[in-house]
Amino acid sequence: MDHSQPQPLDPNDWPEELSGIVKDMQGAPINVHKLMANNPALLKAWWAFRNHSVKGGALGQRNAELVILRVAVQMKSWYEWASHVDRAIQTGLTLEEINCLLKSEFEGNLSPEECSLIRAVDELTSDHQIRTESLSLLEKNYSNPQIMDLIAIHGMYLILGAMINTWGLALDEVVAERISGITDEASFLRAAAAFNH
Repeated sequence: MDHSQPQPLDPNDWPEELSGIVKDMQGAPINVHKLMANNPALLKAWWAFRNHSVKGGALGQRNAELVILRVAVQMKSWYEWASHVDRAIQTGLTLEEINCLLKSEFEGNLSPEECSLIRAVDELTSDHQIRTESLSLLEKNYSNPQIMDLIAIHGMYLILGAMINTWGLALDEVVAERISGITDEASFLRAAAAFNH
């Protein structure tokens, strides 16, 4: 049985059953997909959930990026943070809005509705559920499908963060180039280490 550390697999070495994923990624899967390709059945089963989540599902992409960035801080996952700073900017989030997620106290930079999302993410991580009071706040602005997507997206990025952290996955070069001068690993890790909720 092979217990060597899994390495990201070149898509040219992927089995035929994953060809649709390579096509979806326009021939250039990112490192986390290349890592998961060590378990082709898992990557294939996971892909539809990934496509739903990365587009935000019923929650919408901006809200999903807020959720994912907060999970990245909680997971202390530079790969997740950097990848989704890049995506968040593309959805119209400002650097001020993005960077407030590095702090336990984030109110004032986000709308009250967005703050209720972030509080729910924190509670899902600390309590493994959304508290009754927080759920009541969410229900004023978000439908049950949106709240389910919030919980599901949170869970998906916990899974990815755990894989990334376990095997020390390197950030994709193309992402590193795009976020150069916007965010950096050392300052992120300092903020994540100081973070508590």
